[in-house]
Amino acid sequence: MKSLHNYFNRYTSVLISDQEFEYIFSHFTFKKIKRKQFLLSQGEVFSHFSFLLKGAMRKYFVDDKGKEHVVNLYIENWWPGDRESFVLGTPSAYNIVALEDCELLMISKENTTKLCRECPVFAKVLLKLDEKSNIASQKRIVSNISSSAKDRYEELLENYPEFLQRFPQHHIASYLGITKDTLSRIRKQLLKE
Repeated sequence: MKSLHNYFNRYTSVLISDQEFEYIFSHFTFKKIKRKQFLLSQGEVFSHFSFLLKGAMRKYFVDDKGKEHVVNLYIENWWPGDRESFVLGTPSAYNIVALEDCELLMISKENTTKLCRECPVFAKVLLKLDEKSNIASQKRIVSNISSSAKDRYEELLENYPEFLQRFPQHHIASYLGITKDTLSRIRKQLLKE
């Protein structure tokens, strides 16, 4: 509960009062997911916005050849999910699986809509969340188009060093759009420098 309150206060220009936060928090439900369990499976509609309190997850899709491609990695204080499926109510193209035992706070679409109407600060937090997500997506697209594999790895190392301790190398490689062998070569090269 405290981490969600801190998160909200960090992304708004005014502090959320304890009373206001209690009202917002009353619309969330707590959920535990064991390691290797799915928060979302391809073909399902993502019906709850999720805030990760504890644990690590990965979001991926499987291509026509059966190969998995990691789209996102999530750790504490991140929002795992499929925004398109949540907003449009369409079946998701993604899977989200727990890589560690996880604890989440979940809020339904109905409660999200209700809070946006009733609580301007909650609507502001969602707007900031969307802005942050869009900026990160644009940076990632540009990086994947124009940066070398080594540059993408160094950028990850600089921005999210904790990922390297929390996620297996093959998930990191897939997230970066490179092979595990390429990732190993880059890591060895950087150790020599």
